[in-house]
Amino acid sequence: MQDAPSSEQSKTSVEDKTQNINVFQQALAGSQMLFVAFGALVLMPLITGLDPNVALFTAGAGTLLFQFITKGQVPIFLASSFAFIAPIAYGIQTWGIPGTMSGLFAAGVVYMLMSYAVKLKGVDFIHRLLPPVVVGPVIMVIGLGLAPLAVNMALGKTGDGSTVLIEQNTAMIISFSALITTLLVSTLAKGIFKLVPIFCGVLVGYILSFFFGVLDFSAISNATWLSIPQFVAPEWNWHAVLFMIPVAIAPAVEHVGDILAISNVTGKDYIKKPGLHRTLFGDGAATSLASLFGGPPNTTYSEVTGAVMLTRNFNPKVMIWAAIIAIVLAFVGKFGAILQTIPTTVMGGIMILLFGTIASVGLNTLIRHQVDLSQARNLCIVSVVLIFGIGGMALGVGSFSLQGVSLCGIVAILLNLFLPRQRF
Repeated sequence: MQDAPSSEQSKTSVEDKTQNINVFQQALAGSQMLFVAFGALVLMPLITGLDPNVALFTAGAGTLLFQFITKGQVPIFLASSFAFIAPIAYGIQTWGIPGTMSGLFAAGVVYMLMSYAVKLKGVDFIHRLLPPVVVGPVIMVIGLGLAPLAVNMALGKTGDGSTVLIEQNTAMIISFSALITTLLVSTLAKGIFKLVPIFCGVLVGYILSFFFGVLDFSAISNATWLSIPQFVAPEWNWHAVLFMIPVAIAPAVEHVGDILAISNVTGKDYIKKPGLHRTLFGDGAATSLASLFGGPPNTTYSEVTGAVMLTRNFNPKVMIWAAIIAIVLAFVGKFGAILQTIPTTVMGGIMILLFGTIASVGLNTLIRHQVDLSQARNLCIVSVVLIFGIGGMALGVGSFSLQGVSLCGIVAILLNLFLPRQRF
């Protein structure tokens, strides 16, 4: 006759079951967080010509590295940064993917150096070096400088407008439907659906593309179910390094805002524990890690912060599960092939809103911090940066030149340092 289980054994059995349930719930919650981040995560590599499977892998690997560096204390998910779209597109065209990756590696190192400065001199160091009058117009340039790319793609052309991919009337129906869907979901949806407007817009645009017969499914049929992502190792290119370093300015400052946002949501001060120096170092390390595999730079995702606020799930282990699921999906060849069939006109419609939103964030930075543009000093900084960025100003010596966000970041910092302050 078998002995009845002791009370201690019963207690252990219940605890094991509870732990298994918690693990399952964490994995389910992690998949939900990845779903929220998914649209923006894959859109960035699709725009710039990088492999979306690699982006999934580096987002997952970068998030795991971030969680390790911050000791698993912050419920943050890292993925593709839109601030680097224009520089990456220019870099790939000029130096190829390997050369561009060396520049992105250096941008991550800049994050890490800034984290060391924050550790030595405190958070105020960033605010003194990069005040709102510097960061605001640079962020606006990131969004406004990409406007022609979004419009050309929405009209069925390549990003530079040189080639027509889809007949214009068809392209406008598809792109405007994707845009309107994204707008409606952003403003009218409730609950978790409010956090996935990009995903909804892509889905509607994809379905319309199918009915208009502009989809090419050959890539899906040719792809295997399991495959290794197309990793690309960086190759040293000092032109790309000097070009990319200034681009890190705006995302690094935005990181501070993202950490403050998640702190407000959870009620914990992550600036103090684990410390801004750790979170900023984790962000930089994740960006450098991504470049070693040919992936886009990583940044903290505000969409995921919104999901954390909505679900009230503050457990950082959820983000670890989201990262693991992203890594697993990266090795599903059919999945990446499906992503690559999304027509450019669908992405163009969504990018109209997305890039406009980036520009609005820059404008809001000036408004929220009450930057007084009646002061000649502030007006000069904002005006010069905007015209340099939108007008396509390029400065350089010989074969090397700075332009776009890189040039604007340096010019904004120099003007802020050397223009005399108004005396009252």
